[in-house]
Amino acid sequence: MTDRILIIDFGSQVTQLIARRVRESGVYCEIVPFQKAEDVFESFAPKAVILSGGPASVHEADTPRVPDMVFDAGLPVLGICYGEQAICGQLGGQVEPSSEREFGRAFVDVKKENALFDGIWATGERHQVWMSHGDKISAIPDGFDVVATSDNAPFAAIADEQRRIYGVQFHPEVMHTPDGAKLLSNFALKIADCSGDWTMAHFRSEAVSKIRDQVGDGRVVCGLSGGVDSAVAAVLIHEAIGDQLTCIFVDHGLMRLDEGKEVVSMFRGAYNIPLVHVDASEQFIGALEGVDDPEKKRKIIGGLFIDVFDAEAGKLGGAEFLAQGTLYPDVIESVSFTGGPSVTIKSHHNVGGLPERMDLKLVEPLRELFKDEVRELGQELGLPQKFVGRHPFPGPGLAIRVPGAITRDKLDILRKADAIYLDEIRQSGLYDVIWQAFAVLLPVQTVGVMGDARTYESVCALRAVTSSDGMTADYYGFDHEFLGRTATRIINEVKGINRVVYDITSKPPGTIEWE
Repeated sequence: MTDRILIIDFGSQVTQLIARRVRESGVYCEIVPFQKAEDVFESFAPKAVILSGGPASVHEADTPRVPDMVFDAGLPVLGICYGEQAICGQLGGQVEPSSEREFGRAFVDVKKENALFDGIWATGERHQVWMSHGDKISAIPDGFDVVATSDNAPFAAIADEQRRIYGVQFHPEVMHTPDGAKLLSNFALKIADCSGDWTMAHFRSEAVSKIRDQVGDGRVVCGLSGGVDSAVAAVLIHEAIGDQLTCIFVDHGLMRLDEGKEVVSMFRGAYNIPLVHVDASEQFIGALEGVDDPEKKRKIIGGLFIDVFDAEAGKLGGAEFLAQGTLYPDVIESVSFTGGPSVTIKSHHNVGGLPERMDLKLVEPLRELFKDEVRELGQELGLPQKFVGRHPFPGPGLAIRVPGAITRDKLDILRKADAIYLDEIRQSGLYDVIWQAFAVLLPVQTVGVMGDARTYESVCALRAVTSSDGMTADYYGFDHEFLGRTATRIINEVKGINRVVYDITSKPPGTIEWE
């Protein structure tokens, strides 16, 4: 079994980034809420533990604590922000409220060399970090040394080299701490002495074995959404059990231009995977008629998808398992002790649960992976780069990119505009630079003059964001020439649109998906 690190989550918005950075070092890790850490600690058998940040205050009663067994086990421990404060609060130091909070960019001065900074930061140097704390450590436990300070944090980094316990008040996992990934790599590879041999080829081999062990001679049905996640899950499962898998593609009529055809062609042609293609567009669009509220749209689509899928699966008979493309962020959000935004953001998903009437056991081979890791696995499995590199697409599809009530005409208009927009992005060599780009058909009509005629048609908004992780994002700064060319094509080629605007919006941390 490959070396692994356990990350105990105290509620930080960016805990997932810790896991990503550790995995980038070639070390497998998982996140567990602090209430469940004690239950999984022994069975997980970590070589080290990382304690995340969080919104609570260590000095207050009934706030989260690190299980005693973590410190008793003698394993390397790294505490980040709240995690450092928890180390101090539980091992004999002191934490108290601070009138001088630190949020955002800050600088630390390195006071002493130690294993965490080895080869990265030297004594006497100053480095940029990202802070986010309102409390302060006023005393550190016996055995610890101060290894870095900041203007408002005299214990910005501490270390007990003998017990291999380290704490940092800043967040090394975010990109605003430029050397943060290297610090985490030092902890995983040098301090914890992990082998760093976790690769996607390794994951693929283990996943195939797990699927075979779980399924045995049983039959599996997989619901294809047309997206990357379910497609990669299906190809992986097919590699494991062959024709014991049947895929059901429910075409709800809310996909991007020609995507349904691409899915059918790839699965039936390139992979020869048994596939049932159900054109249920009339049912979905009929059920959505007159519905304005986006949350109602999601729930209608999610419920109807299950109904249609269940009916088709029943026709096949004999299936014992249902495969889903559940990803690790879905799992984390669904069990977050803070409740997380998944209740509203992921309302079209069915993470970890099924209606009782379906009576199927779940197969979720991707539930340990992040989105970019799924793309990497897709390439490992031989899926075309054009497919695995596609921008994320929400489960409800175009239904929520047409604010207000939808019609077939509106969907057709949006598909054409969206296709032109993405075509221009690809021709400009920007598709892989941008995390997600799409068009929205706004519920607004404007008066315009086209040629010698006056028009009263819709406004199309274009959105594009960049991101390194899908958790935080910023708008992509197209030049005016690109925007002018794209807007001209849309207005000239798509009847029903007479104005195009570009949406400049940033995505705050903690949300899950751009739609």
